[in-house]
Amino acid sequence: MFAGRLMGKATLIAVVMLSLGMMAMAESLVVKTVDGKVRGKLINNRAVRAFQGIPYAMPPVGDLRWKAPQPAAKWKGDLDATKYGHHCAQNHVYDDMIFQDSATSDDLGSEDCLTLNVFTPASEKGNGKLPVMFWIHGGGYAGGGSSEPRHNGDFLPTKGVVLVTINYRLGVFGFLALPELTAEQGGASGNYGLMDMVAALQWVKQNIGEFGGDANNVTIFGESAGSFAVSTLMAAPSAQGLFAKAIGESGGALITGPLAMETLAVRGPKEDEWMKSTGATTLAELRAIPTGKILDSAGKKGTVGFGPIIDGKFLTEPVIDTYNAGKQAKVPLLAGFNRDEGSFFAIGMTAEKLKAMAVQRFGEKAEAFLKLYPGATDVEAGRSAADFGGDQFIAFGTWKWMEIDRKTGDKDIYRYKLDLAAPPSKFHPGSFAFHSDDIEYIFGTLDTRPGSVWRPEDRKLSEQMMSYWTNFAKKGDPNGPGLPDWPKYGEGDPVLHLDNPITSRPDENRGRYEFWLDGDKK
Repeated sequence: MFAGRLMGKATLIAVVMLSLGMMAMAESLVVKTVDGKVRGKLINNRAVRAFQGIPYAMPPVGDLRWKAPQPAAKWKGDLDATKYGHHCAQNHVYDDMIFQDSATSDDLGSEDCLTLNVFTPASEKGNGKLPVMFWIHGGGYAGGGSSEPRHNGDFLPTKGVVLVTINYRLGVFGFLALPELTAEQGGASGNYGLMDMVAALQWVKQNIGEFGGDANNVTIFGESAGSFAVSTLMAAPSAQGLFAKAIGESGGALITGPLAMETLAVRGPKEDEWMKSTGATTLAELRAIPTGKILDSAGKKGTVGFGPIIDGKFLTEPVIDTYNAGKQAKVPLLAGFNRDEGSFFAIGMTAEKLKAMAVQRFGEKAEAFLKLYPGATDVEAGRSAADFGGDQFIAFGTWKWMEIDRKTGDKDIYRYKLDLAAPPSKFHPGSFAFHSDDIEYIFGTLDTRPGSVWRPEDRKLSEQMMSYWTNFAKKGDPNGPGLPDWPKYGEGDPVLHLDNPITSRPDENRGRYEFWLDGDKK
């Protein structure tokens, strides 16, 4: 009987302890923000707390369409933060963009989309000391969203960081720069999508400590348009002081020439013509047109018909001028690109076609071009065409960003190149280190890529890249135990090659980028 009483007492203690543990966990899933409490959930076998669909600004609808983001409305009670907010309104851009907030594949999103997601280790007790990684998705400023499976927050936080992913206005809703808008808004219009990013960073500054993050140790990182945005935010006065480090994956906004950002004076009349094509004659009429019809009209202008602009307020000068003057945010930078960013350009290329293209495109510089991009055989021409396409598309601009920042930024830079060719998948046939290939490796979400059969070297590289990225977020240096050494980008132009195995060596392609630099000056 005595033994039975002991067992009964032990069972009671266990039940009490379990109940207390469940109560503590339930309490940890409710977090107070300046606008109200949010209730999240546990993911990844209870290893990560997820808080999804948190408003960081008012829905930009009605009279708020094409205006700077306004503070979110406060709420009472616990906000359900267990599912993603709607992705921002957009036309179809890329087949591999899949949205977990959508019930059907033909969902074009919503204008009520200014939400963010916070993922933090379940073991974090809310002491506000973990580094924060703030992700900006890509998609040409025209597509994408934070609910894409490849951006899931299940794994990166297990490396000891708080992850924030955001939605921001896209395309015509994010970047329309009408003369009438300019008059309404004190001499500047456009760049609403970039303003959304700053508003989300301000939300992080105010609230992230409650989720266990350090508001003074925020790393902004993004891929493609997200990387362009990172380089732009480093130059934007309103973003200064909201982040401490930056990571750019395949993209830099320091381009001059035909791809440079336009000014209001150049862009305004074009936007005015577009407005007339919708049938609207006033801004009020344009704001009254339903979302779908606006998207239809915008789609006729092209996938990337609307983008960032030198508006005189958010951006007062070309981004490159800010960097050349050393006025950009002085923060450590990690940046690079993938080997096969331009793999699409190699399709059907032959030695004869490459030479003809060189003469037509570069005239008297054709010989110099073919030395840098040789094509003695069809195979060599295909490889050179891929390199040429990638340099023109992404690599040169990213290199130029790093090159100027190391001259005027006065902070450490780490440069990489992703060389490991991924196996074929549903949306990416062939084996390439293609544009956007890095995302699933960095987030540890390889298994979300449809149709891929992953190899041990892919799993290993993903683990290494996650460690490099989170190490950088923690201390501004990607190096750490068990990782191949990553030298700073300095004398000798060392580049870390993310491959099997990882190696570092001097830049082998500087001549190619200097060729582009010479043409970029004209």
